[in-house]
Amino acid sequence: MCGFAGFIDGMNVDEKNKVIKAMSDTIKHRGPDGEGFYTDEKIAMGFRRLSIIDLSGGDQPLYSEDRSVVVNLNGEIYNYKELREELIGKGHVFSTKSDTEVIVHGYEEWGTDVVNRLRGMFGFVVWDTKRNLFFGARDPFGIKPFYYYTTPELFMYGSEIKAFLPHPGFKKELNRDALKTYLMYQYSVPTDTFFVNVHKLDPGHFLLYKDGELEITEYFKIDYRNNNDDLDTVVNKINDIMKESIAYHKISDVEVGSFLSSGVDSSYIVANANVDKAYTVGFEGEHVTNTGFNETANAHDLCEILGMKHKQKNINADMFFDILPTVQYHSDEPHANLSAVPLYYLANMAAKDVKVVLSGEGADELFGGYYEYETPREYKNYKKLPFWFRRAMKSVAEKMPNMKGRHFLIRAGSTLEESYIGQAFIMNNEEADELLKPEYRSSTKYQDITRPIFDKVKDKPELLQKMYLDMHLWLPYDILLKADKMTMANSLELRVPFLDREVYKVSEEIPLKYLIHDYTTKYAFRMAANKTIPEEWAKRKKLGFLVPFKDWILEDRWYEKVKEMFEKPWVSEFFEVDKLMHLLDEHKSGRWNNGRRIYTVYAFLIWYEIYFVKNEVPAKPAYV
Repeated sequence: MCGFAGFIDGMNVDEKNKVIKAMSDTIKHRGPDGEGFYTDEKIAMGFRRLSIIDLSGGDQPLYSEDRSVVVNLNGEIYNYKELREELIGKGHVFSTKSDTEVIVHGYEEWGTDVVNRLRGMFGFVVWDTKRNLFFGARDPFGIKPFYYYTTPELFMYGSEIKAFLPHPGFKKELNRDALKTYLMYQYSVPTDTFFVNVHKLDPGHFLLYKDGELEITEYFKIDYRNNNDDLDTVVNKINDIMKESIAYHKISDVEVGSFLSSGVDSSYIVANANVDKAYTVGFEGEHVTNTGFNETANAHDLCEILGMKHKQKNINADMFFDILPTVQYHSDEPHANLSAVPLYYLANMAAKDVKVVLSGEGADELFGGYYEYETPREYKNYKKLPFWFRRAMKSVAEKMPNMKGRHFLIRAGSTLEESYIGQAFIMNNEEADELLKPEYRSSTKYQDITRPIFDKVKDKPELLQKMYLDMHLWLPYDILLKADKMTMANSLELRVPFLDREVYKVSEEIPLKYLIHDYTTKYAFRMAANKTIPEEWAKRKKLGFLVPFKDWILEDRWYEKVKEMFEKPWVSEFFEVDKLMHLLDEHKSGRWNNGRRIYTVYAFLIWYEIYFVKNEVPAKPAYV
């Protein structure tokens, strides 16, 4: 719900009013239903509203009774009714029925500790006029974004980076250090962004800004405390808390729908939420047949069983390439998760009917859902050999050309820190440097990103270490980022019932053997889901949005389109163009699958052209 932007600088109030209006307009897509502003000699605050709760009385900003506390909220506070009653009991007077107002009075009552009282998804800001104190916070899992920009003369904040562009004091400058790590991860890693002096506020953190001084505090930590509950107890706990969370996430004054794939996560949500409409996307074309690229039929079958309305859309190569500039623009930074494109179309379809959708993000990270969390059978046998031998074989394999078995030898001869960086591993350190021009190469390694995170759980089993890393990198900076940006680009609010504080408390206590059992991922969760959905859906293997980009660029038309981008004159500032062409030609000839590497570079170039070459908002296709 909604979006905010603001700044603290030395402008006079009249100048502030003009600039904050322009900043707010850049994120109008996040809130087309209304706008609101607050300015004084210190600060300017802008807000765009997507009306979900208290449609007539919830306009922002909201104020305390004496107007000394000013609040903007992007998100939803699901336990606001309970907090409202508690705060009324303490003497606070409410003027609206909005969930946002509990932050106003919660801050008055508890100060910054209000963050520990909230059950929901949020980025919010508080301006305390009596103390000239700015307080901003992001929810525990990073469902909602929060960016800030700081120089000695200027502090800015916003739900999206593009909101900073209209401010005359914002210096738009590419952060060169971000490119190499992006090539390895497919997204920018915390907490820097592709813009100099623009940072992400980490999930579970809040910041205080006063008199030019910035202080950041962590208020929420992931802490696995796996207990010895028996399987029936675990399954019942999961089922009970998920039913409660789904009920909370349906609280709304407008209709709620749901995204639906063929997998267990969204199927479980849809079956328990009792929504009227569900939405699915797939792909069309010759590459889709018998490849698993299309989940629409299975999703439709479940809706038939549940008696729900089901809408679906199939995406072809033209639609994929047509919308890429729009997708990269709304991502704010280059983002190479291919599934952002079908997610954009999915949100666009749903937004024609509803303002709110439920979705299944977070289940894999909480309940052990990725295949990479389990050591494959072939690795278990090979790992019985001494590490020194496997290490030596790794060194040999790294010098070999791409061939079958090379990746196996490298991974099996690596430590966890070396072999696992999350669900997306596009290039290693050397491969990224090889593509980049010397001035963009660096000594930074992907281990420099993962090591500090792994160090916090080095005494935990390998499964929990992987889950912990994904909770801190993959989930907030890939999965949830694209979910927020693609839905809000279409003025649609996405809610994720799995990423709930009370659900997390249950998940952190699950015994390891019930996370993954006999190569079955999400073992206990699947059993809980089977209480509601048919066994066929509860046991179905994870697919995800398997976008056939690697097949499309085998065709001359799309190969030439990518090649044309690679050959633009400004591309040579960043990349060794002959190496890019080698990747593309090697893929086209069928010698090696370079699809993900090609797309990662291609996505960056599209993004850079929008923000630094053309400097304009890309036009959407007429059919969208």
